[in-house]
Amino acid sequence: MKIAFVGKGGSGKTTLSSLFIRHLAATGAPVLAVDADINQHLGPALGLDEADAAALPAMGARLPLIKEYLRGSNPRITSADTMIKTTPPGEGSRILRVREDNPVYDACARPVELDDAAVRLMVTGPFTEADLGVACYHSKTGAVELLLNHLVDGRDEYAVVDMTAGSDSFASGMFTRFDMTFLVAEPTRKGVSVYRQYKEYARDFGVDLKVVGNKVQGQDDIDFLREQVGDDLLVTVGHSDWVRAMEKGRPPRFELLEDTNRRSLQALRSAVDSSYDRRDWDRYTRQMVHFHLKNAQSWGNERTGADLAAQVDPTFVLRESQPQSA
Repeated sequence: MKIAFVGKGGSGKTTLSSLFIRHLAATGAPVLAVDADINQHLGPALGLDEADAAALPAMGARLPLIKEYLRGSNPRITSADTMIKTTPPGEGSRILRVREDNPVYDACARPVELDDAAVRLMVTGPFTEADLGVACYHSKTGAVELLLNHLVDGRDEYAVVDMTAGSDSFASGMFTRFDMTFLVAEPTRKGVSVYRQYKEYARDFGVDLKVVGNKVQGQDDIDFLREQVGDDLLVTVGHSDWVRAMEKGRPPRFELLEDTNRRSLQALRSAVDSSYDRRDWDRYTRQMVHFHLKNAQSWGNERTGADLAAQVDPTFVLRESQPQSA
């Protein structure tokens, strides 16, 4: 199951995504965690010190390797140089799975120990001084979109992505890559403004969107969120001594998380798991193709010097039972 955490900067989305990752790992579920935010904080939120977090291999810096592996023997992709962030898989493409070992994970993922469990963590890499004035951060998150386009995951397998803040996710088709999107919102007008943008932009794409109210202090906050987002409000989260300790770099064992917050995390997982029966691989593939053709026409064809529409395999549908290519 693919899950996105979105929200305005400072809403607590990275904290919530890290708690959800810990919750899944504590149950023994396999988890692929991805930091796709311009501010790379997921590693520290999962317990890495600053040096270890800074040493994580950046996906953006390994994009040629990722492309070369994923294109496999797909005859519609003549070279890795013609692949862009939206290139969809086709016959002969290599497909990634959450539980497997492969060269992409070897190069870009690192295990993070969480109490008695471990998760794989991948990061886009930070926006560096060398990027200033010459690069767009979406060129880095493009590695994540390409990965999600080629990732097949089943029931009780989880890919959790901490997305970039605000509505920047709509600069590509990545917002349609998820079974469930959790929008973390504070009980303020600014806190719900991103929700309104997300709801409007995602309206025509069947995005499954739920709101997690964060930094909630009382019933008045809950009433405000309910008034603003209606039935999209799934759970609320309040003060947590466990989180305060984690933010100081001294997280207790996860089993000591407060019962109220543990129940909120279980509600998130129940919402994710219930979305499994609504999966529509045909629509998922159509949306991949839709955004690929838009990107090809607007900039991709000119950038690569190729007709990228020819990369689309009209008979291919990504499915959970997808056979692996050599």
